[in-house]
Amino acid sequence: MDQQHLDVAVDAARAGAKELMARRDDRVVSEKSPKDLVTDADLASQHAIRQRLQAAFPDYAFVGEEEGENDPPESVRRGDPDAPPCWVVDPLDGTVNYVHRLQSFAVSIALYARGKMRLGVILDPTRDELFTAIDGQGAQANGRTMNSSDCRQIGNSLIACSFKAGVQSDDPEVGRFVRVLEQCRSLRRLGSCALNMCYVADGRLDAYWATGVAAWDSAAGTVIARESGAVLTAYNGDEFDDWNPKFVVAANTSLHQSLLPLLS
Repeated sequence: MDQQHLDVAVDAARAGAKELMARRDDRVVSEKSPKDLVTDADLASQHAIRQRLQAAFPDYAFVGEEEGENDPPESVRRGDPDAPPCWVVDPLDGTVNYVHRLQSFAVSIALYARGKMRLGVILDPTRDELFTAIDGQGAQANGRTMNSSDCRQIGNSLIACSFKAGVQSDDPEVGRFVRVLEQCRSLRRLGSCALNMCYVADGRLDAYWATGVAAWDSAAGTVIARESGAVLTAYNGDEFDDWNPKFVVAANTSLHQSLLPLLS
């Protein structure tokens, strides 16, 4: 991946964010499923993003949260050498926050190629904060190099998590939440997977886990977190799966190893 891909993704993210901010106080809300919301802003943002990405790279595949474009071609998922690169887009990560006019929502764009997420762009339009990374080239926030924190003791850590929509009291995630809450300094649910991963990358959070998010939620954030020096695996310690993201990301190996038994 190169600067041209990054420039196009940034332009597309800004186009999507413009649609979100234009509709923030006058959005039309519906439910995709119980407690899982979608707005006209999600759809308008994805349309604007896709238009720009495909104008620049018409032969690339596209995965987006909305409009039934949720699955990559099988050749892409398998990582076949001749598979096309694939854009992975969440036009509005943090829809519930957006609907309630809270902060902590973002546009997220990733590019998957040769069996791996290779590029990530996440834009927080409420703060005009742009997080970017290209595989092997580090991660930046508005052009400033990011590094994950040096927190190694779970008792000193600030951690975030995500729950799926409609979680029940007997869900395993609730047990994980309580076990981590007992050990860490404090625990947050901020409502945006993409921004949580950026905050780990920038040392604002020390760790984050999620077992109920989709590939488009985490795709760009995985590149940004990795490139900041954070450790990313499946929540049970197995290798991370881009297309089935049940994961934990932590600032360093010591903190990561402390979290694994609490989550698995």
